[in-house]
Amino acid sequence: MKRPIHSYGDPVLRAKAVDIGEIDDTIRELARDMLETMHAQSGIGLAAQQVGETRSICVVDLPAELDTDEDGAPDNPDTVMPMTLINPVILQSGKDTSTREEGCLSFPDIMGNIERPWSVTVRYKDLEGAEHQKEFHGMLARVLQHEIDHLNGVLFIDRMSHVKRLALKGRLKRLRRETEEALAPGEPRA
Repeated sequence: MKRPIHSYGDPVLRAKAVDIGEIDDTIRELARDMLETMHAQSGIGLAAQQVGETRSICVVDLPAELDTDEDGAPDNPDTVMPMTLINPVILQSGKDTSTREEGCLSFPDIMGNIERPWSVTVRYKDLEGAEHQKEFHGMLARVLQHEIDHLNGVLFIDRMSHVKRLALKGRLKRLRRETEEALAPGEPRA
């Protein structure tokens, strides 16, 4: 079932996720809903907060053509998409960084260059409850960092340069106001 995406200004986006204990049908249904919601918006990653949940789960479906190095070889050849990560934690970040433009489904039409480590080691559980610890590279590492940030209440605008945030100030203020108005139906609107 497709769920509404929560936008900037909704307090749930700043909430820290609660770890998931038992992986039951409710969690599997949430994962399916999140994938459906993400695909409907042409996204490549989605965290639970973005659909109004404060559980530690995110989904990723990175197209193969985005998971390649400069020579066209896969950056993460043994990774199967889509992925569901439960209770993901970044254990280690590589020293090399890259800066790329990022967007976010919770920030329609807002983009910004973000510097992130090129590789990360992540510990997580899959939908069967199996625990994994794996190193990811390139664009997939970037997407995982973005989604794990969401699970910690950190938004991609928090990682933008001060200058870029100043340039986006009016758009962010308008998005926040629209979200707050939508969350408070029936109240007079200015």
